[in-house]
Amino acid sequence: MAAPAPEECLDVLTAAGDKTGVSKPRSEVHRDGDYHRAVHVWIYCESTGELLLQRRADCKDSWPGQWDISSAGHISAGDSSLSSARRELQEELGIKLPVDAFELIFVFLQECVINNGTYTNNEYNDVYLVTTLTPIPLEAFTLQESEVSAVRYMHRDEYKSCLAAESGEYVPYDVNGQYGQLFSIIEERYKDNTESRSLTLQKQISRYAPIHLEPELTTLSEGDKEALGYILKASMVIDEIFYEQVWNSNTMLRDWLRAHADSSSLDSLKWAYYSINKSPWSCLDENKAFLSTADSAVKLLTDATKPISGWKGLEYRAAFPLDKPRGANFYPADMNKMEFDLWKSGLTDKEQKDATGFFTVIKRPDALLTTSVVESDGPNQTNTSDDLFIVPYSKEYKASLEKAAELLIKASDCSDCPRTKANAFLSNDYYESDIAWMELDSNIDVTIGPYETYEDGLFSYKATFEAFVGVRDDVATSQVKLFGDQLEDLEKNLPLDNIYKSDNVSAAPIRVMNLLYNSGDVKGPQTIAFNLPNDERIVNERGTSMVMLKNISEAKFKNILKPIANACIREEQKEYVDFEPYYTHIVCHECCHGIGPHSITLPGGKKSTVRMELQECHSALEEAKADIVGLWALNFLINKGLLPKSLSKSMYVSFLAGCFRSIRFGLEEAHGKGQALQFNWLYDKGAFILHSDGKFSIDFTKVEEAVESLGREIMTIQAKGDKPAAQSLLQSRATLTQPLRVALEKIEHMQVPVDIAPIFGTASKLLANN
Repeated sequence: MAAPAPEECLDVLTAAGDKTGVSKPRSEVHRDGDYHRAVHVWIYCESTGELLLQRRADCKDSWPGQWDISSAGHISAGDSSLSSARRELQEELGIKLPVDAFELIFVFLQECVINNGTYTNNEYNDVYLVTTLTPIPLEAFTLQESEVSAVRYMHRDEYKSCLAAESGEYVPYDVNGQYGQLFSIIEERYKDNTESRSLTLQKQISRYAPIHLEPELTTLSEGDKEALGYILKASMVIDEIFYEQVWNSNTMLRDWLRAHADSSSLDSLKWAYYSINKSPWSCLDENKAFLSTADSAVKLLTDATKPISGWKGLEYRAAFPLDKPRGANFYPADMNKMEFDLWKSGLTDKEQKDATGFFTVIKRPDALLTTSVVESDGPNQTNTSDDLFIVPYSKEYKASLEKAAELLIKASDCSDCPRTKANAFLSNDYYESDIAWMELDSNIDVTIGPYETYEDGLFSYKATFEAFVGVRDDVATSQVKLFGDQLEDLEKNLPLDNIYKSDNVSAAPIRVMNLLYNSGDVKGPQTIAFNLPNDERIVNERGTSMVMLKNISEAKFKNILKPIANACIREEQKEYVDFEPYYTHIVCHECCHGIGPHSITLPGGKKSTVRMELQECHSALEEAKADIVGLWALNFLINKGLLPKSLSKSMYVSFLAGCFRSIRFGLEEAHGKGQALQFNWLYDKGAFILHSDGKFSIDFTKVEEAVESLGREIMTIQAKGDKPAAQSLLQSRATLTQPLRVALEKIEHMQVPVDIAPIFGTASKLLANN
C-alpha cells in the first residue's frame, strides 16, 4: 500500500503579508490562524457575460458542497503565485493554460473563522481572471473528484445577486467590499462606451504635437548614407527588443492592435496612442492603462483540455495587468523584492554581480513552459522548481541581437562606424563598445544598445535597449565644449562635504546632433539629451559623454515652453524665458550627471554604488540632482566669468517654466518626480513665488541659496547611500502640491501640448530607398 502523500506546507506571513521565513503544514496554519497566501482563478466568457463556477467536493474541510471560484488553492511553501494558479487550474479542472492567459486583477485578504471555531482562514488571495471568447464545453473539463463535484456557467449579474443575498448555496464573498472589484472591473471593461473612449483617446493623443524631423544630409558622404541605411534597420531591430522588455506579451498586443487598426475609428485611436506609449500604459497619466485585456490579442489553444468532437479549442484573450509591472519583463511577473533579495543572498559574489547587473534578466524555470505543466511522480502534484536563475541579454535576445550585429557590421564596412557594438551584442560585454562610443568622431552620430534603467521600477538594475541616430552639428558642438572642460573644477567646488568628492573626474566630451531617428526606450515624452554610459566602472575611469539633440530641444521650446511661460510667468519676467538659457541648462544638466557621488563607500567600509543602494529611488533623485546642480554650476561658471551675466536671471526663470513642462510627464516618471521635488523645495524656501493672479515669479535674492541647499541635500543622501532618507525626501517633496495644481490647470486651459511626437521624414525616405 502506497504511503500517504506528505501534507502540504505553506509559507507563514505577517499580518501585513510579508514572508516570515517560517513554513508550516496546512492543517496547523488553519488551526493557528496564521496568515498565508492562495490563488483564486476566475474563468470569464466575454460573449455570454458568464463566470465559471465550481461546486466544492462534499469532503472539503471548508465550505463543502457550495458553489465557488472557478479554481482556487493554496500557494505552497517556496512556490510562486502564477505557477500555483496554473497548477490549480490543471489539477482541478484539467485546463492547461500559458502564463499570458492569467490576469492578476487584485489581491484580496480574507479573514474568517468557520467550522465552530476550528478552522481559521487568514488568507491573502491573488485573484486572477482568465478571459475566454466563448464558453468551454462542460464535457471538456476533467474534474478532480477530491476537490470538485461539478462546474457550471452563471451570468455575472445573477451570481453577484446571489452573493449579495447571502445565499447558502455559495461560498460567501462581500460584493460591497474588496471582492466587489471582480464585478466592477468586468462591468467597466465591457460596458458600451465607444464614444466616450474615442473622445478620451483623442484628447490623450492631442497632448503630443506632431513634429516633422528632416535634418540635412549634405555633410554625409555616399558611404555614410549607405551605412545610415544599415544603422536605421539595426535601430528597428532594437525597437523589437524594447517592446519585449516592457512586458512579456507586449509584442503580441502591438501586432494585434496594428492588424486591427482599420477595423473602426476606435481601433485606429487605440493603435495611434499605443504607438506613442509603446505599451498599454499611458506615460503621461501615471502609467494608467488606457486599454484592457478586453482589447487584447486572441489566441487559440487546441490542446488546453481533452479533445471534444466539433470544438476547435479554447480561445482566450492574452491578458495584461491593469497596473504596469514594476519589474517590466526583467523579472518573473509574480516576483517581489523580498524574494529576489532572499535568493540573491544565497549566490556567490560573481553571481550577485550578474543578478544585479545591467545586462541580464531573471527568470523562473516555469517561464520555459508554454501550455503544459510537467507532472511529478506524486499524485496531484507538479514538478515546479521556483528557484530564480540568470540569463544574459546575449542569450535572451539572441536572434534579434545577431540580426542587429550583422547590420552594424555592414554599416562599418562602408563608413567609419566602429564594430565594437556589434561584438558587444554577441558577447554581452559592453565595456569596449561604450569606450568606443565615447570616442566617436563621425558625421553620423549613433547611440545604440542597452543603457537606461528607468523601466526597472523594482531596483533600477536592468538596462533597456534604445537607439538615437543623427547628423553631427559641428558648429554647435564647438560652442558647448566649455562645459565638458570645466567638470573637474565643478566637482572640486560642489556644495558637498569634501570627503564625498571624487578626485578623478575627467573632462566630458559633448556632441551636438540633429536627430534623424530614434527607437527602443523612447516612448511618450521625447529625450532632448543624454549622458552615458551608466556603467560605474567607466564613469570612474573615463567619465561620461553627452549628446544633445538640438532639433528636439528647439521643437520643445517653440511648441511647449514658450506657451507655458505665457500662461504661468509674471509679465515682468517673461522676457527672461529664452532658448539660450533653456538650452544651456540642458547642457549643464547632462554634464552634472557626470559629477557628484557615483561609486561610494558605506559606513562599514563596503564599496558600492548610488544606484545599488538607492534602487528604485535612484532615477528620480539622480535626475533632480543633475537639474539642481546644473543650476548651481551655471551660476558658478557665471561668477568665474566663463558665461555671460545675462544668464544670471534668465536661467532661473526659464528653469521655472521648465518645471511645469516636466511635471506634466507625471509623478511616476523619473524626470517628473524629480522636477516636483525641486519645485516644492524652491517654493518652500521662497525662491518661487505664486501671486494672486495665479502666475509665478522668481525671488532672485533667495533662489541661489535655495538651489545650493537642495543640491547639498540630494548629493549627501547619494554619498551615504541612504535609501530611507531618499524615500523620505521623495515622499515629502515629490508631490502634486496646490501651487503646482494652479499652474497645471492654467496650462491645461490653454491646451498647451505636453510633448512632441516626431515624424521621421528623412529616415523614412532613406529606408524606402534601401
